[in-house]
Amino acid sequence: MPRLTRLTPDTAVGASRDLLADLVSRHGQIGDMVSTMAHSPAVLGGYLQLSRAMGRAKLDRRVSERISIAVQALQGCRVCLDSHVNAARAMGVDEEEIERARTGTSADPAIAAIITLALQIYREPTSITDEQVIALGEYGYSDRAIADVVGVVALNILTGAFNLLAGLTPRATPVPRDIPACTRGARPPRRARAPPRGYGRNQPCVCSPSATTVSCSVPKSSPCSAPG
Repeated sequence: MPRLTRLTPDTAVGASRDLLADLVSRHGQIGDMVSTMAHSPAVLGGYLQLSRAMGRAKLDRRVSERISIAVQALQGCRVCLDSHVNAARAMGVDEEEIERARTGTSADPAIAAIITLALQIYREPTSITDEQVIALGEYGYSDRAIADVVGVVALNILTGAFNLLAGLTPRATPVPRDIPACTRGARPPRRARAPPRGYGRNQPCVCSPSATTVSCSVPKSSPCSAPG
C-alpha cells in the first residue's frame, strides 16, 4: 500500500507544483513515482536534473539495463526491477543473461566486469582497485563510460529507495515491454569480448516522469525520461 499520497499540479505546492505542471503540459501525464516524489521539491528537482544530465552517458543500454537489474535485485525495488527486466528483454537480452544479471554477473567477461564495478559502487566503493579499473580499460571501456557507472548506480539508488519508502509496488496490470526512451540508441558490439558501446542519447536512467503503469517504464509515446 502506498505510504505517501500522489500529488498533482493542483495539490502540489511551491517548486513541485511548477515542475509537475510543466511535465503534464509536455507529456500529458505523470507516473506514480514522480507524482509522489513531488512532496519534496528538492528530491523531485534533483531527480529530474540528474536524469537530464545522464542523457550524455555513453554506456550501451544493454549494459546499463543489466547493471540496473543487478542493483535492484539487491536493493529490492520490485517496480524498478520489473521495469529493467522488461527493458532488457525488449533489447534482446536473453533470459539466461537476465538471470545472471540478477546474481551480479554475465557470460561476457567485459559486461561481468562492469557489473562487478557497479555493485562495488553500490555496496563498498572502497573495495575498488587500480588493477580493476585498468582491466576495464583493457576491455575497451573509456574513462567516461567507467565514470558513467556511478550515475547509473546513483539513479537506481534514488528511484529504488524512493519507491520503497513511498510503498510503491508493481500494479496488477502487465508492465509494458516498451523500450525505455531514456536508454535508446544503442548499437551492437563490434566483437564478442568488447563491451557494447552506446551511441547518441543513451541514458542509463530508466524512470520516466510520464510513466503511468509503473514508475520505471516509458511508453513508446513518451519522451525521454529527461524531459525538455
